Amino acid sequence: MAAASPEAAPGGHPSLVGTVLVFLSAVGFSIKAVLIKIAYGHGVDAITVFALRMLFSAPFFLLMAWWAARRAPPQPMTRRDWLHVVAMGFVGYYLASLLDFLGLQYVSASFERLVLFLYPTIVVLLSAWLLGTPVRSRHGLALLLSYAGIGLVFAGQWSRAERAEHLALGAGLVFASAVVYSFYLVFSSRIVPRVGAMRFTAWAMLVSTVFALAQFLFTHRLSALALPAPVYSLSLTLAVVATVLPALFLSEGLRRVGANHAALVGSVGPVVTLALGAMFLGEHLDAPQLCGAALVLAGVTLVSLRPARAEEASPR
Repeated sequence: MAAASPEAAPGGHPSLVGTVLVFLSAVGFSIKAVLIKIAYGHGVDAITVFALRMLFSAPFFLLMAWWAARRAPPQPMTRRDWLHVVAMGFVGYYLASLLDFLGLQYVSASFERLVLFLYPTIVVLLSAWLLGTPVRSRHGLALLLSYAGIGLVFAGQWSRAERAEHLALGAGLVFASAVVYSFYLVFSSRIVPRVGAMRFTAWAMLVSTVFALAQFLFTHRLSALALPAPVYSLSLTLAVVATVLPALFLSEGLRRVGANHAALVGSVGPVVTLALGAMFLGEHLDAPQLCGAALVLAGVTLVSLRPARAEEASPR
């Protein structure tokens, strides 16, 4: 939703409600990787968990599409708009998410969240390459901090990895997810203002659902759905608590507080994943990893602080 005119509390401070909504959104997105890793522990593969997540979230995004049309009669979507929605749904929500789910088979939840959190730095580079957007000095510092931090975390993970090639594969898949998602952000920024953020998000997610379910049907028998009950409860939680609600909270939070404040509050996300990964998955935390995480957070926060503009709530 648009963030150019955030609502402020008396005295010019950002809205408390908006801050809480952005915080809850960051927490919701952050537990995604933890839920996926727990589901993998029941012997289910990435494609199945991905398909279940999309299937369970689809009714909510259908409702979102209906609500977006009901709130204000939208401008009719042209054939070109629909083609853009299909393309962006495939790239941004299907392909990027699939790569992320595949990568999580090989890396820890906390490492995955840090790598994904790099996407604002990738957007800066892509915007400079594709759109000629200038790279400012603070962007250079942000890139240095972010990638030094990821290098530090990766080195620590490498030293403890039982199969280093699996760590490299997982890191590559998650980073590819961040790159694909960044391409999506660069190109969708021109479409969202015309279509509307809520309507675009709803239909793009539904397009992704079609691709995810088609992939499952092509690669699995229906008997593969005979899964332990916890897998279904985890998938439902993944769809509602870590996909639909965070997207709605972020959309409304951005409207109330603007992009800059949301970027600061949202930086709590990787910290939450680090803590939950240690608590529920037994993931290792040490000084180099914490220092690396701090560098990534500092770099991404630095590159994310910019004049408020129209933003889209993207389920990640």
